[in-house]
Amino acid sequence: MHALSARPLFALAAALAATAAVAGPDRVPALKFKGAIGVDPITAAGAADASNVVRGVSPGGRAWVIRKLDAGVYADATVSVRGKGLLFSSGDVIATRGPVTRVAATLACGPADATATKYTTAPSELDAAGDFSTRGPLLDGANTAVLPAVCENPQLLIRGANPTTGAVGGWFAAGIRDAHD
Repeated sequence: MHALSARPLFALAAALAATAAVAGPDRVPALKFKGAIGVDPITAAGAADASNVVRGVSPGGRAWVIRKLDAGVYADATVSVRGKGLLFSSGDVIATRGPVTRVAATLACGPADATATKYTTAPSELDAAGDFSTRGPLLDGANTAVLPAVCENPQLLIRGANPTTGAVGGWFAAGIRDAHD
């Protein structure tokens, strides 16, 4: 009796493995990011302090740190992003997420300035330890994005998101391109 009940499970496992083997090559990321840099909201520009704006996106108000980031961007404009330890690194809220409960990822392609084209994920939860993950489409406004054949000067920004409206705000961390990418 036990052998009969195990057969359907074995068949299901074999079918899933075959499906994964077929789908595997299609899921190779076009861009990979391993690690990230937390934002310092002020940067020195021409001997004067200035807001640390990246690709036209303002910083998220305070300094942040991030312990770990792994992200893949796929040719079909989907992403997989997983971050750990995204926390404030200054002030009374140091080592916490403070009032921030949602984040989104933005991929910028094009010139290293405000004219870069930006594609953003839907917001995802940021837990009390500063951990988050998101899988799904990059959006160009309200529609699924169509990425360019080559994303020139790619930059991945992790940004705060309003929990009520979903509006995406300042950046908290910037992904580091995988050296083997």
